[in-house]
Amino acid sequence: MKTTKASIYDFPKYYDLVFGSDTTAEMNFLKGCFKKYVKGRVKRLFEPACGTGRLLYRLGKEGYDVGGIDLNDKAVDFCNARLKRLKLKGRVQVGDMSDFEVEKPFDVGFNTINSFRHLLSEDAAKGHLVSMANAIRTGGIYVLGFHLTPTHGEADDEEAWSAKRGQTTINTQMWPVSKDAKKRLECFGIRFDIYTPTETLKINDVLRLRSYTLKQFQSLKKSVADLWEPVDYFDFGYEIDKPNLINGATQDVITVFKRL
Repeated sequence: MKTTKASIYDFPKYYDLVFGSDTTAEMNFLKGCFKKYVKGRVKRLFEPACGTGRLLYRLGKEGYDVGGIDLNDKAVDFCNARLKRLKLKGRVQVGDMSDFEVEKPFDVGFNTINSFRHLLSEDAAKGHLVSMANAIRTGGIYVLGFHLTPTHGEADDEEAWSAKRGQTTINTQMWPVSKDAKKRLECFGIRFDIYTPTETLKINDVLRLRSYTLKQFQSLKKSVADLWEPVDYFDFGYEIDKPNLINGATQDVITVFKRL
């Protein structure tokens, strides 16, 4: 098996497959949020750190106008090529989710699988929420999902799963490499083992993520309280009828913010 050290984001076809297992549940959850929390019609959707657009193009096929940004130009090209091939409205652009502008406000924003934690400073995190507030109309929502660091109990932060599409199978492993609570920096190793009829490939990467305890997350929310109101919390089970209370043992949290 050929092994390479590279960014997993530089392989959009494989990334799209690896992180697509919860797509149906995420889609149903998001549409439930549109109905439950948004005042007025939902037509325009925006995803920061959209990657390959695995959710955007599916929502586009249901008639929504979609847009997004991502730092990785390969992912952006992959996403736009798919949107164009399917003749869907909207395109995504290369952009920094800590500081961006949109031409016209959207009804809903969403970022469901931890990409927010790639912002490694408090200024960048706050900048993101301010930029999102400028991108979402009053009465619209932002659905933000990521992992918290529990202060009660043990963190469950090793994962392994498999995904298959056609004749391609990818086995994925993710594990903690280092954690610095003072600097709020966590490094995770991630590996794709890829099997196709013509190739076997192992991709090794390290993800650098900012950590959040519940108290730290609450402090961030307070810093943008004039822009966003958190109206409900959920876990990664994506059950729209089962909002949660969050506490020191919470690890997965999806926050529904309403634009004030």
